[in-house]
Amino acid sequence: MIESDSRRLLGAFIRAHRERLPPPKTGGRRRTPGLRREELAEAAGLGVTWITWLEQGRQVSASVPALCRLAEALALAPAERASLFDLAGKRDPVRSQDEAEELPAELLAMPSRFSAPAYLLDGSFTAIAWNEPAAELFVGWLDEGASSRNLLEYVLLADAARGLLVDRAERVRRLVAEFRADFNRRPTDARMQALVERLSGLSTEFAHWWQCQDVLNREGGERLFSHPVRGKLKFFQASFLLASHPEVKLSCLTPCLAPA
Repeated sequence: MIESDSRRLLGAFIRAHRERLPPPKTGGRRRTPGLRREELAEAAGLGVTWITWLEQGRQVSASVPALCRLAEALALAPAERASLFDLAGKRDPVRSQDEAEELPAELLAMPSRFSAPAYLLDGSFTAIAWNEPAAELFVGWLDEGASSRNLLEYVLLADAARGLLVDRAERVRRLVAEFRADFNRRPTDARMQALVERLSGLSTEFAHWWQCQDVLNREGGERLFSHPVRGKLKFFQASFLLASHPEVKLSCLTPCLAPA
């Protein structure tokens, strides 16, 4: 999409939502539906010329504070607010706050619906829900004796992970790159910053790969394990983002034929 198309889409979006708002109860007939531009400008504390140019798709700067006031004046729902910032090419400063909200019980129960290992990760790669097969597989992370539920801390620092993960070195590289992708979306998140500082001080592996600036999506694929009780195991992992909470990931591992 070229820049001019993006500006036109943003302008059409703002105009459509402005026209959906109920007009002030001042009486008299109105030729246009919803709020007038000057009424929206007054409600948002912004200039009417700026809003006019924005709706016309002209080349005008849209700052984050201005977009925040505009979103409030337009009474945008969360998904609508996200679209406003996406079309403007800006990052919504309140999105990370919304993402930190507690998940509904129905979503937390999702891993229990699977017969194979399944778990939910939050934005900082901490497990927030898992099923019994996952607890049996990930010794030292999801079982009762684990000291930390954070996947990064487990893979990088736990002795149990060194024995369980057959291709641990490659898993470390990919995991740090996947975390970097999430971190770059919320670089001001205090919890993620604290985790980076902690791991940088405790793990030379993390410090090395973090400095490399590699970025990867959390993709699936074959996963090999050397379980202390069950021996060699092979799974195919698939990861999904929750539409209502895009920072939360559902990972499912489907058993494959035992590796040779």
